[in-house]
Amino acid sequence: MADLTNLETKLGEVIGLAMAAQVATSKVIKMAQEENGGLVGQLEQMNREAKETEERGVELASSFEGKKTAILKEARDVKRKGATMLSTYLDDESDALDGFEFLTMAEAAEVGHWNVLREMTTRAGDRNVATLVEWALPIQERHFQTALEGSKKLAAEEDPQGTS
Repeated sequence: MADLTNLETKLGEVIGLAMAAQVATSKVIKMAQEENGGLVGQLEQMNREAKETEERGVELASSFEGKKTAILKEARDVKRKGATMLSTYLDDESDALDGFEFLTMAEAAEVGHWNVLREMTTRAGDRNVATLVEWALPIQERHFQTALEGSKKLAAEEDPQGTS
């Protein structure tokens, strides 16, 4: 398998995070439907946008001569790690607030990875990667805000003196 540059590895990571985001949002959608259906529409939009991010990333990975397989292997590895974190954090006792708190952490990580990719792209001068970053970063920042606001909304509905 081809050796990847740091830029290509980071591209694989953001593709993998988009894959993992689809799994995470699907899980939290189920949790939110039971407790607060009003948040479901936002989660469904996040899921669709994560799918589109994955698709655009895979298309871009195809443009790297002889490296698509290695980039997508990196993506699958990141997706697997994300799935492990998801299953560790959200168990059968978890509620929608737990789900949104997990999404808040995950979306913050995505924003961080996209910013790192943007910095690498600036130095590398890769216009195709820059175009993807310019499209995806504002979406990831919005996803973080959506997850954070959902967490805060659900937290406001909790009885702070209640027991869990």
